[in-house]
Amino acid sequence: MSNAALNAALKEWAVATEALVRGETILLLRKGGIREIGGRFAVAFDRIWLYPTYEHQQPELLKLPYADAVQPVESGWHPENVTIQAFADITEVFQVSDPDVVSALLPLHVWNEAFVRDRLRWKAREPLYILLLRVFRVDPPHHIPVRSSYGGCKSWIELDALSTEAQPQC
Repeated sequence: MSNAALNAALKEWAVATEALVRGETILLLRKGGIREIGGRFAVAFDRIWLYPTYEHQQPELLKLPYADAVQPVESGWHPENVTIQAFADITEVFQVSDPDVVSALLPLHVWNEAFVRDRLRWKAREPLYILLLRVFRVDPPHHIPVRSSYGGCKSWIELDALSTEAQPQC
């Protein structure tokens, strides 16, 4: 793997990014944030940083033991610095609206059935996006200051370019 620089980042619940880094899942379910460009989720990058977020994590929407790993925080809270442990190649993107298909994926991600059902109902005319990821850890991880531009209900943010020197996960 070359020591390439990368600045595109996908914001995701910290508990989900941890599961990706540990190799416990290879997929994310997305509908997009409220402030998406054009009001819709879109995948504009095929290689991205996994940026952990804390504000909207809800233990009641996660399977055990992931629910136990979440410490709820106040709205607007974020750490002063974030640890970026990995980047990922988005290898496939599927759009799904069929509840049976999404239910069949329950064993493969961190969220529980209530979360999946709620995601399908929210913006019901919009499909749920399934992103398959190949995750690469960076060693050592990057510790970056949180900027106000990283906040808000949006999926994508731009970081200062960080090195992708990494080892593939097994």
